[in-house]
Amino acid sequence: MEFRGLGQTGLQLPVVSFGASSLGQEFRNVDINEALRSVHVALDCGMTFIDTSPFYGRGMSEVMLGIALRDIPRDRYLLGSKLGRYDAAHFDFSAKRVEESVDVSLHRMGVDHLDIILCHDIEFVEMSQIVDETLPALRRIQEQGKVRFVGISGYPMHIFRYVLDRTDLDVVLSYNHYTLQNTMFGDLVPYLKDKQVGIMNAAPFSARLLTNAPLPPWHRATDEVRSICRQASQHCEQHGVDIAQVALQFSIANPDMTTCITGSANPARVAHWAKWAEEPLDGQLLSDVQAILKPIQNWFYTEGRPENNDPKESCS
Repeated sequence: MEFRGLGQTGLQLPVVSFGASSLGQEFRNVDINEALRSVHVALDCGMTFIDTSPFYGRGMSEVMLGIALRDIPRDRYLLGSKLGRYDAAHFDFSAKRVEESVDVSLHRMGVDHLDIILCHDIEFVEMSQIVDETLPALRRIQEQGKVRFVGISGYPMHIFRYVLDRTDLDVVLSYNHYTLQNTMFGDLVPYLKDKQVGIMNAAPFSARLLTNAPLPPWHRATDEVRSICRQASQHCEQHGVDIAQVALQFSIANPDMTTCITGSANPARVAHWAKWAEEPLDGQLLSDVQAILKPIQNWFYTEGRPENNDPKESCS
């Protein structure tokens, strides 16, 4: 597994990291033993950074990780979690909840520190609170040694400029915005580099859109987007390749993306990702797929409060 440096943090992350949202049954009901084994397979394959959140499974993901990591030395992996979002419409970024949330996450996972902590989906709240209250509270916790590095995550591109124009961050995490179908996060890289912030990408499959698996019921893709992505998948299949392989290889090929976070409660699937990460990307097949996807290139949707989305951008 290839490793890359994360901004100015000094952390070395694998190009493919393990996302633990699936352990919280965000996509399907899972077999507990398989879910726990998927964590071990990920670590054995070199996916030594694990990303989770108290939102995933409403605490279930962190609890499952606590079980899976119980007998694994703490220096064998890097661990990141989030705070602020606790249910579909439950957000609390107050300084009081920040301290409580970090302590609860540490307890659930049985560790004494987190390597990365992110404010989760900040586009759903008044973002001035993140700058004025949440991040200062996290910096105080950072001084206590409970967390090593601090950042934000979310969907709209606007949130990163808003926060970084007003304060410093160690890291940022974007999802669904550096994939075969949407590369908007890549356009933000020069700005992020100028701010000397670590860059993490997540969801290379765009929540199964770029796979052969059924989409979760909450997926926002339009009928047109779903249809064109199926065409791209069928083209790959005709060439004996899973579109998920092309999607993963494309997302990790960009050296500016320190890591690409993706997860599954299926150990065999996790092993496939590690194998694909070591194989060369088929340039011709990639060009074919990009041509098929061109009509929906950079399609996205509005998430969170309207004012937290860039008014200059519009959904296709």
